[in-house]
Amino acid sequence: MKLDILAFGAHPDDVELGCSGTIAKEISLGKKVGIIDLTRGELGTRGSVEIRNAESAKASEILGVSARENLDMRDGFFVNDEAHQMKIIQMIRKYQPEIVLCNAIRDRHIDHGKGSKLVSDACFLSGLRKIETALDGKNQEAWRPKVVYHYIQWENIEPDFVVDITGFTEKKAASILAYSSQFYSEDSKEPVTPIATKNFLESIHYRSQDFGRIIGVDHAEGFTVERYLAVKSLGDLI
Repeated sequence: MKLDILAFGAHPDDVELGCSGTIAKEISLGKKVGIIDLTRGELGTRGSVEIRNAESAKASEILGVSARENLDMRDGFFVNDEAHQMKIIQMIRKYQPEIVLCNAIRDRHIDHGKGSKLVSDACFLSGLRKIETALDGKNQEAWRPKVVYHYIQWENIEPDFVVDITGFTEKKAASILAYSSQFYSEDSKEPVTPIATKNFLESIHYRSQDFGRIIGVDHAEGFTVERYLAVKSLGDLI
């Protein structure tokens, strides 16, 4: 299955928190989108692998993604080496996306910056024909995405561009709250973590409002880029 967009996250819920509004909008426009989680988030203070598996399936259904896979890397301990890069390359060549979305370039959680660089490096390597990979017994063809964009997570990184997600914030919120084990609930008896506070949930909403305010819309999501953005005409900007 060829996808238009492939979004990577170090943990289940990274993609939902960082760019699910953009994903929901692109799907509404007819694009095929997939999600690849690097780990099961097994070191998370709250929930369990089994719970988070069920939650990610629910979030995927809400967003309407065409595919979702988990690479079962070690939460907290995966590294950017050949073995891990090859796993990413297999996924890139399997789905042949034009656009790759991945973790923030730096962040509070060490896996986010690591995951960002791992995926970015693998996107380049995936285009080299002399790197041979096979999946399900079949040789894969080289494939390099046209662009790699990094969504924004805990840190307030200044975006290089923003996407208008007005009209898709409710779907974004629903996909995030599908991970009920991870986020704030006044009835929860689980330990409080930095992302399991009312303030954190509210911050997702007011960040999108603030990005939207800057460009004159209600809500937006921000991204950083690895090379210059290009437009064919000044009229392409809003």
